[in-house]
Amino acid sequence: MTAGADVLAATDPRPPIDLSSGKYLKLWQGPQHPGITGNMSIELTVCGDEVVEGKTHVGYLHRGFEKLMERRTFIQVFPIVCRVCVPEPDFNEYCYAAAIEELAGIEVPERARWIRTLILEMGRINSYLMYLGGQAGAFGLGVIGQWTTHVRDLMLDRFEEMTGARIYHMFILPGGVRDGLPDGFDRRMAETLREIERTMADVENVMFHNAVFKKRTRGVGVIPVDLVDTYGITGPNARAAGLPNDVRKDHPYLVYPELRFEPVIGHESDMYARADVRRRDLLVSIDLIRQILARMPRSGPTMSRLPNVLHWKIPRGETYVRGECSRGEYGYYVVTDGSGYPRRINVRGPSYTHAMALLEHLIPGTNISDVAALMVSLHTYPPEIER
Repeated sequence: MTAGADVLAATDPRPPIDLSSGKYLKLWQGPQHPGITGNMSIELTVCGDEVVEGKTHVGYLHRGFEKLMERRTFIQVFPIVCRVCVPEPDFNEYCYAAAIEELAGIEVPERARWIRTLILEMGRINSYLMYLGGQAGAFGLGVIGQWTTHVRDLMLDRFEEMTGARIYHMFILPGGVRDGLPDGFDRRMAETLREIERTMADVENVMFHNAVFKKRTRGVGVIPVDLVDTYGITGPNARAAGLPNDVRKDHPYLVYPELRFEPVIGHESDMYARADVRRRDLLVSIDLIRQILARMPRSGPTMSRLPNVLHWKIPRGETYVRGECSRGEYGYYVVTDGSGYPRRINVRGPSYTHAMALLEHLIPGTNISDVAALMVSLHTYPPEIER
């Protein structure tokens, strides 16, 4: 057993379960189930309505991205990376592009850096809106999902007019971005942000002031603060435990050092705290978008000059580039060997630790009716796990 495994075993000293005793029953939740965050399943062992063990099973959706990318040229990798996380693809585009730029010595134009930051905050809002609808739906508050889907669709309209696509934008390329902002974009974005703010006020009243939601989330699924580093917990799951972990502040990138904001934190580290941190962080992203549109350059290049990308060879090297997505630290470790293909690409997505090690630690002792809500509260996307 490795040293890391020793640490995890010490924090999770549960005896083996004897299924032959007749006391326990094994159930499967997913992969096709409304209480699953994507196509994955949990193998539950229950005693009555209490879960005594849960094991995650993935691989029901996209998989094998890393090896696929290692068999493509650098520009052919570009349309693959966004599939690693469907609801929030732009962070994959940014991390991959930034890694290639660092290895190839490419300078990104100032205007492109502002547009990249804008895109990442738009994607963060979209991801949070999807999460809030799912978290509310796990408790039967279906109307919240309808509201958040409506305003998320408005943000997808902004993505479509900027990039030509609603889901896979493929707008952040090595060297910059494909284009500037279309005419009238600022006005339409301002209208969209106001509509999202109005909707979030309704979400706060109906969801966060709801007595049933409070009773079923407060004190449930608590993540002890001493497990944050042990389990590699990042993003809102860590900030809800009182730790101001935010890559935008801890390891600044793009134009975040020029923007005014502070990481949103909570203290109870339960399902309610995690939901509230994400709700408030969404409002921070709205403010960041307004700051970006007020200060970004309106002229100048959006793309650096690149060599012939069909025969592009990157010098030998390795790097790790990280960013703060809606779920925590997102990173790409890229190794090149001087050829026209990546030697190695490894994706660090928050879902790997949150949906496997952390979920399996938190789930014992949970009522079976709370499994879906607990899973959603960790905010994970399965393709990041089986990538």
